[in-house]
Amino acid sequence: MSTAICFRKIPLSLSQLSIAVVLQCGQSFRWSIFPLAASEPTQPGQPLNEYRLCLRDRVICLRQSQEALLWDAVFPAAPASPEEAVKRDAETLEWMNHYFQLDIDLKELYRTWSERDPIFRGLQERFSGIRILRQDPWENLISFICSSNNNISRISKMVKSLCTNYSPPLLFLPPPPGSGEPEPYHPFPPPSALAAPEVAANLRALGFGYRADFIQKTAKMLVEREVGPSSSKLSPAFYAGQEPAEVWLAGLRNEQTAVARGELTKLMGVGRKVADCVLLMSLDKREVVPVDTHVHQIAHRHYGVKMPSAKGGKVPMTPKLYEEVATKLADVWGDYAGWAHSVLFTSDLKSFTDHGTEKQTSIGSTGLLTPEDTPEPTPTTKRKRGRTKVEVKVETASNPSLEVTSATAVVGESYDDAFVTLAERVKRRRRAKP
Repeated sequence: MSTAICFRKIPLSLSQLSIAVVLQCGQSFRWSIFPLAASEPTQPGQPLNEYRLCLRDRVICLRQSQEALLWDAVFPAAPASPEEAVKRDAETLEWMNHYFQLDIDLKELYRTWSERDPIFRGLQERFSGIRILRQDPWENLISFICSSNNNISRISKMVKSLCTNYSPPLLFLPPPPGSGEPEPYHPFPPPSALAAPEVAANLRALGFGYRADFIQKTAKMLVEREVGPSSSKLSPAFYAGQEPAEVWLAGLRNEQTAVARGELTKLMGVGRKVADCVLLMSLDKREVVPVDTHVHQIAHRHYGVKMPSAKGGKVPMTPKLYEEVATKLADVWGDYAGWAHSVLFTSDLKSFTDHGTEKQTSIGSTGLLTPEDTPEPTPTTKRKRGRTKVEVKVETASNPSLEVTSATAVVGESYDDAFVTLAERVKRRRRAKP
């Protein structure tokens, strides 16, 4: 069977969300990005790329124009009834609100940070729309275990390798505009798939290095952990098909930051930095600022944090220094310090040097059908956050050239990214020192 992709839209400005930045700045490593072929001259304001992510039961497809987020979800089989189609749309919209945290008014946060911090004030126009994702904690945890001494390209390849080798494909889908061969889409594997003793050796053979043992042992620790019922306030649909260990990790959202950090650092390969990335990017600890050498340099350059004497050509990131940097930046930016930090972090990435300048290519491309509206999420005027509510409208405009077929086999494919992470840049700086 085949199903057409049917894009709908949520009116949403780039100042509230820029997926071109948020999905490529080192938060998440599993989105596939497809340039949209233009048969006519590019029209400003129209999408250049399509972004896809395979969840456990569906593939999320996104595009973005200047004023709208265009979305659809593709399933292995057609809905059994109109009611099932409506239910699927409602679940997808709930997932998008959850994942992108659209209940938080980002423009209001930018205004608050600009009042508190003149450094941020100078960046806000060029780097608007950068918000923290609320990712699946299990996937987020394993991704950042892979991030140790690594760059975004290699992290992305490792994460995709985990999916292709330890998770069967959900479906096959051709790249846009639908002219290529269908490609497999694999969900992220659950803890039980990575917990067997032989997994470590297999991952080493796949190029994971010392991270192979960390991944296997962490998965084993979580699978063997005795977990009680989740106290999460999220709807049951978010946990459909999840293993107890995954639900337990998500339940850390309800714990105090120090308690959640303590639980994470009991796991193999999880130090303070990895734990703080997980706290910020999947466990709702918005005040947490992950610190490494790069963030320390930002704090030293702009916020008066001292630079200790280098030992052996590098400044050691001691627990005391880590805490000093994190505390200073939290004092500057307040309750959402981790969110503000992501803007400064992104602005300092080499890959975003031209972002927001005349050198940057427009986000536009032609040939996109005009989709139907999904009612606009309207933030309130609360000081710290606004609420958005997205209703479901299932009337669509379809593109029959995009088709999805049921999956029958596992096919592996590497995914590359051209960005350099903090760890890689730090290593380059070290090599450049006399």
